[in-house]
Amino acid sequence: MKRLGLKLSLNDPRWGSDKQDRKPQANEGKKPGEGPPDMEQLWRDFNQRLNSFFGQKNRPDGNGGGGNGGGRPDLAGMRATAGAVGAVIALIWLASGSFIVQEGQTGVVYTFGKVSHTTGSGFNWRWPYPFQSDETVKVSQMRMVEIGYRNNLKNKQARESLMLTDDENIIDIQFAVQFKLKDPVAWLMNNRDEEETVRQVAETSIREIVGKNKMDFVLYEGRDKVALETQQLMQHILDRYASGVLISNVTLQAVQPPEQVQIAFDDAVRAGQDRERQKNEGQAYANDVIPRARGSASRLLQEAEGYRSMITENATGNASRFKQVLAEYQKAPGVTRDRMYLETMQQIFSSASKVMVDAKSGSNLLYLPLDKLIAQAAATDSAAAAARAAAQAAASTSSSALPAEVMPQVEVSRQRDSRARDALREREGR
Repeated sequence: MKRLGLKLSLNDPRWGSDKQDRKPQANEGKKPGEGPPDMEQLWRDFNQRLNSFFGQKNRPDGNGGGGNGGGRPDLAGMRATAGAVGAVIALIWLASGSFIVQEGQTGVVYTFGKVSHTTGSGFNWRWPYPFQSDETVKVSQMRMVEIGYRNNLKNKQARESLMLTDDENIIDIQFAVQFKLKDPVAWLMNNRDEEETVRQVAETSIREIVGKNKMDFVLYEGRDKVALETQQLMQHILDRYASGVLISNVTLQAVQPPEQVQIAFDDAVRAGQDRERQKNEGQAYANDVIPRARGSASRLLQEAEGYRSMITENATGNASRFKQVLAEYQKAPGVTRDRMYLETMQQIFSSASKVMVDAKSGSNLLYLPLDKLIAQAAATDSAAAAARAAAQAAASTSSSALPAEVMPQVEVSRQRDSRARDALREREGR
């Protein structure tokens, strides 16, 4: 403005005059302060300074390109001024087509309202309005929509959260969906209200999944499965809609019965937990008692089997021995009888604690093996006590196993056996 020599003060009498020529051309024939300057003279002065600014020289007529001698404006100067102004406007218009796309964003360029191409991050240029326009979309940002609540779990949306299960129970579910954009063009062009579309798809998907499952399954062990199936169904529906959305995660924030039946439901849950606890305690007790009972039964069976084998083998050996003795007895009865007598007496005396003294010898010296007698008596007492204990145990077992009417017959048979043994001893003594 200083180079053009323009002065914006209307009270200056020299407004519009040349720096070299200090004569008041615009106010020629007028006194200062009598009125506004001549507009034509101002236009001529402006053209003259503009021509000098762009390097043009004054015409030889002395008017500086301001007129043709008849007081009309210079058309060449006007065209030059208009061209300069147009060039500046064109540069500004072309510069308005530049735009910057930040990292993690994608630029979408429209040509007459139709998507022509996309741009990456950095400095980009497009044709200015009205030919082209641009819009940036954040593709790396993790977006989230909330179903059943808004910003806080206490701010419930009952129309979204209440759902019907397969067993005709009502359940209250609040969850959040996290998603990103995989196609910004589809996100902008195929959705009227983007986040509302995702919210409606999420609500539809989880209602379908919950409607196929029981209430207890959704409340407890099936929460992760319900979330996973909801995510898969949402992705399938959004891909079919060509919405350009990639579902990252579905998080169940709160899964519970409606507030009106919450207390009764908690009581039922506690009763079920008590039932499971008692069942577990009973199962633990059974797991402790049953193996021990089975071990005891197996031990008793093995002991009985061993006792049976011992009795059977002893009886078999005694029968075989008796047959052998009988054969020898038939060959030589006297010798066999004496041998049996001697063996029997040897067996009796070896276990007896008595000392036999020959009084006919008349000897005054009497030898008594007291140490051997004492040791033999102790061994005999211990063996007798063990035998009595075993006999009592066997008698109690056999008496408990036999009916009451069989017991007298067993006693009679024992008495007969004892009498038969006594008679046999008397015959052998004779």
